[in-house]
Amino acid sequence: MHNLPALISDLALILGTAGIVTLLFKRLNQPVVLGYLVAGFLIGPKVGLVGTVTSTEGVQLWAEIGVIFLLFALGLEFSFKKLFRVGGSASFTALFEIGVMTLIGFTTGKLLGWDLMDCLFLGGILAISSTSISMRTIEEMGFKNMKFVSIVMGVLVIEDLVAVLLLVFLTSIALTREFAGTDMLLSFLKLAFYLSLWFVVGIFWLPTALKRSQKFLNEETTLVVAVGLCFAMVVFAVKVGFSAALGAFITGSILAETIEGERIHHLVSPIKNLFSAVFFISVGMLIDPDVISSHWQVILLLSVLVILGKTLGVTVGALLSGQTLRSSLQTGMSLSQIGEFSFIIATVGVGFKVVRPELYPLAVSVSVVTAFTTPFMIRLADTVYQVLEKKMPASMIASLDSYSMFSLAVGAHKESRDQVRAYIFKIFLNAVIVIGVFLLMARVTLPYMLNHQVEEGSAKFLTLTATLILSSPFLWALAFGRTKQFDNLVAEEHRKTSDYVFLISRITVAVGLVLAMVAQFVPLGWALGITAWMAIVVGYVLSTKLRAVYMWFENRFLSNLAEDASKSDHSKVQRQELAPWDAHLTEFKVPAEATYVGIPLASLSIRERFGVTVALIERGRVKIMAPGRDVLLMPFDTLYVIGNDDQLAKFKDFIEQVSDTSASETELEEYTLDKYLVDDQSEYLNKSIRESGLREKTHGLVVGIEREGQRILNPDSAEVIKPGDLLWIVGDRRLR
Repeated sequence: MHNLPALISDLALILGTAGIVTLLFKRLNQPVVLGYLVAGFLIGPKVGLVGTVTSTEGVQLWAEIGVIFLLFALGLEFSFKKLFRVGGSASFTALFEIGVMTLIGFTTGKLLGWDLMDCLFLGGILAISSTSISMRTIEEMGFKNMKFVSIVMGVLVIEDLVAVLLLVFLTSIALTREFAGTDMLLSFLKLAFYLSLWFVVGIFWLPTALKRSQKFLNEETTLVVAVGLCFAMVVFAVKVGFSAALGAFITGSILAETIEGERIHHLVSPIKNLFSAVFFISVGMLIDPDVISSHWQVILLLSVLVILGKTLGVTVGALLSGQTLRSSLQTGMSLSQIGEFSFIIATVGVGFKVVRPELYPLAVSVSVVTAFTTPFMIRLADTVYQVLEKKMPASMIASLDSYSMFSLAVGAHKESRDQVRAYIFKIFLNAVIVIGVFLLMARVTLPYMLNHQVEEGSAKFLTLTATLILSSPFLWALAFGRTKQFDNLVAEEHRKTSDYVFLISRITVAVGLVLAMVAQFVPLGWALGITAWMAIVVGYVLSTKLRAVYMWFENRFLSNLAEDASKSDHSKVQRQELAPWDAHLTEFKVPAEATYVGIPLASLSIRERFGVTVALIERGRVKIMAPGRDVLLMPFDTLYVIGNDDQLAKFKDFIEQVSDTSASETELEEYTLDKYLVDDQSEYLNKSIRESGLREKTHGLVVGIEREGQRILNPDSAEVIKPGDLLWIVGDRRLR
């Protein structure tokens, strides 16, 4: 008899228990993540209620793969475009709340007498809300189309990014066992450099490569290519000193910009669900009932701090960013929990043995408590707002409304600020590319040549030459590249002075960069000479050709970045707010069985009945802007509708109504292909198929006739039915 590997029997126990528990949690309308935690708790070594695993190392390996897939899928949902579209309000709110909660966590740890590492990790654990818990709860409660949800989504996007950075930051501290300000600054600069480099190279290369390979990409090859790229980046990220989670997240973010982004996300989701389930179950296995019973006061304290601190931090941050009091409060109470990133952060600390072991079950316990309270917090938001509105002085409410309107008005005139930001961003990215080329050649190409017996002088000469050639278009852009929109922002009377200031500063940066990089290959005297020679070649001799080469690179990059422009535009529009009214733009999907399908907008009287306006209809790849009265609503149309929360809630009830088209299994089984022999007494004899009424009587079609050994497939409706004909009919056999 064969011995079954321990890992397989462990998986049978893990997934079997998880299946039963999660079905129960779905029935109770609770997040599935909590079900995984409970399943892990039940089979954990501290409880073992239904047995326990025998190979903890194997389960831990699967859990680490689960973290990789979890971050990879999160990156696919994240995308750099989504980050760029997040408004300043959501960004400020997220950063403000993260700062507040990190400070609360750190201070609480100090008051509890914990050491520095415990306090740092506690701050990170309490800082990040749960995307899965908050968004799933909002959707299940029917609040998805309300105004505050767009702010919640924006805050969660920023929090996800900050959580990845926190993972890198805390992992670095865990590895070095020290907290040095200079080292941390260098680590963040290194992270910013690699993130920018991965972003530029990924956006330039991956969308084009996948687009050209599209005809070869079926579901199998697409999945293999995507997962292969993910794990390749994971290996690379670890080799350059970052976490595996960061590599997976970055790969997902870049793939999200490609033409295959949605398809990859669809294919990866089942794998992510499986492996992340193992991860969350492994988290639950580490819950120690003894720790919970002995530290219940700390769990209660931290849960209260999360609920109150996040509610207050997000609400104040949203108010300061210009949101209304109602939207701010709804946003704050929707984000009053911690979740999956808190588990991962706690895992890092415990895994490297830099924090106390009980921090892990404490984080899980707080997450469970706050996940259960989240639905109640969201539901109570309106009630709390109404109480505050009655209790607060009228002058204070008027001041908040005025501040909100002022902030929105300022935001409406942000073109100049956006152009300056784009100008600086362009300079920064070109500098990153130049540095990236130099590092690649100095740390990869040069050692490779030296290892293959190339003479040192020749190797350095060839490497430096190739480096200067490859980086020259980007050096030109760094020193001399211009944007017409930015130039137009400079006042006419100051344009000449401004041009000189900008030009000299950019040339100085480019020259300093070349000098620093070239000095890695040759002595300083030679480096000065080569830098001067490069300045002449780039700035004068080959300026026109380098400009053409650079513009090709830039156009390709921008084209790939805007590949999914239609979706980008819609998402951008969806997050805009209409001041000073409490209205916003959201989307609805027309069900296939809707009762109003095929009816013109004029007949539906949508504006008169619900007070909303249909601003755009998306039908496949066709966009109907400002649809007229005669436009018909069709199945699977996406409607972009403007209204306030109350109006959109009423419209949602209307848009989701469907006709009763359900059929029992017996009815479906009776609709089949059947045969009917025409005898001399048949009522259909000597009538054409059309005249016989067979279509109406059987709810079906005559698809074939057998007559005197001959077969007529799909006969014409004018065909006359004769004695002895064998009719093949697709329809309801009970109605023959």
